[in-house]
Amino acid sequence: MALLRARGHTLAVAESLTGGLLAATIVGVPGASEAFRGGLVVYATDLKTRLAGVPPELLDAHGPVHPDVAAALAAGARRACTADWGLATTGVAGPDPQGGQPVGTVYLGLAGPDGLGEVRRLALSGDRAAIREGTVTAALALLTGALRLGNATPAE
Repeated sequence: MALLRARGHTLAVAESLTGGLLAATIVGVPGASEAFRGGLVVYATDLKTRLAGVPPELLDAHGPVHPDVAAALAAGARRACTADWGLATTGVAGPDPQGGQPVGTVYLGLAGPDGLGEVRRLALSGDRAAIREGTVTAALALLTGALRLGNATPAE
């Protein structure tokens, strides 16, 4: 949060497999209200379209656990919450595979100002709790890495 605040940037999240854990972790940091705009918990696939604007044809073609879906979720969170940065999680926490994707498959999406963005694939192991917690840790590390580049300015 300190890096966001230092740059005058804001953050929004869109969460699927983490179900609000990412937002809860963020708001657990003192001063989060200065940078955190809010988030979307889009656990159900139809909500990814309705709330985050993920194209339905993308979901029909690839399912919810896909790198393009993670990118669209991040952009949707950024847009819906009028934030400089959008951070998204989608994946399979288990106990069973989903849509042909094995447990532990996770995609993180990051959308930032000036078209900055990144998608990262994770292959995590452990039970549901470990996969969700590992996802949150990796998502925050992705955001921190992008902010440390230091070349982004707040969106207009």
